[in-house]
Amino acid sequence: MGWFQRLSDGLGKTRNVMQQSLDRFLGRTPDQELLEELEGALLTADLGARVVDRLLRQVSEETRGADAQTPEGLQNVLSRSLYSILKPVSGPTIDQLMHDGPKPFVVLVVGVNGVGKTTTVAKIAQRMRQAGHRTLLVAGDTFRAAAIDQLQVWGDRVGAEVIRQRHGADPAAVAFDGIVAAKARKIDVVLIDTAGRLHTKSNLMDELRKVKRVIGQELPGAPHEVLLVLDATLGQNTLAQARQFHEAVGVTGLALTKLDGTARGGIVVAIADELKLPLRLVGVGEAADDLQDFNAEAFVAALFGQRISSL
Repeated sequence: MGWFQRLSDGLGKTRNVMQQSLDRFLGRTPDQELLEELEGALLTADLGARVVDRLLRQVSEETRGADAQTPEGLQNVLSRSLYSILKPVSGPTIDQLMHDGPKPFVVLVVGVNGVGKTTTVAKIAQRMRQAGHRTLLVAGDTFRAAAIDQLQVWGDRVGAEVIRQRHGADPAAVAFDGIVAAKARKIDVVLIDTAGRLHTKSNLMDELRKVKRVIGQELPGAPHEVLLVLDATLGQNTLAQARQFHEAVGVTGLALTKLDGTARGGIVVAIADELKLPLRLVGVGEAADDLQDFNAEAFVAALFGQRISSL
C-alpha cells in the first residue's frame, strides 16, 4: 500500500466526521442550520475555533453559486483554505535539514509521556541508516530502565550505535557523552531521546533546558533541531504542550503521531495556524514506513479521500 493510501486510511475517522456534514449540502443553499452543522463537524475534527470561524466565512462567501452547492464544491472551498494554512509549515524535511546542516547534525527529541518519542527516534534512525548516514542514538531517558533497553534494541535492529548510561544517570551527562562520541567517531546524525515529562512541571522543563545547554556547550550551534513529538489523539491539549515546550527549549519542528487512532486529525491544521512551527513528520501506524514527511497537498487530499484538482 502506497503512502498516500495509508495516510488516507489513517485519516478515515476524521474524514467520516466531516463527510457526513458535507453530504447534507447536496443541492441546498447553505443556510444557518447547515453552517452550524458544518461548524460542529469541523470542531469535532479539532480544527480549532479560530480556523473553523475562518472556514465558515469562506464557505458563506464562496458557496453562493449553484456550482458550489455540492459536496464536491464545498470540498474544494475547504481544501483551498486548509492548504493555505498548511503549506507555509510544510518542510523542509528532516533529511533535507541534515543534508544541508553541519556534521554531526544533532536532533533533540522531546515531548510528554506516551506520545511515541522513542519509536519516532528509531524510525528516523532507520531512515538515516538506509540513506547511508552514520547514526548515533543517545538514551537520554534515564528515568526508565526499559526506555534505555528499548532504544538499544532499536539501535541493534537498524544498525545504529547507542550511547547509554545506567538507570537514573544525569540525562545531561548522557547527552554530553553522546556529543563527545559523535565528534570522535565522525557520526553524521545524532538522535537524542529524552524522558517524557509533563509540560506543566517546571523542574522537569528546567532539566530539559540543562540538556540543551550542555549539548550547545560541547558542540556550538547544537542541537540543530529540537523535534517535539505530539500525539494526535490528545487533540487540543497538544497545543498547550507545544506552547510550553517551545517556550522552554525553542522547538524547531514537530512530529505528529497516531493520526490513525483519532477523529481529531484536524489538529494538524490548528497547530499550523496558531504555532507556525514546521511540521516535519506525520505518523499513521506502527511500521517504520508509517512515519513520513509531512506534505500539505497530500494531507489535504487524504483528508477528503481524493486528490483535489484545485490545489
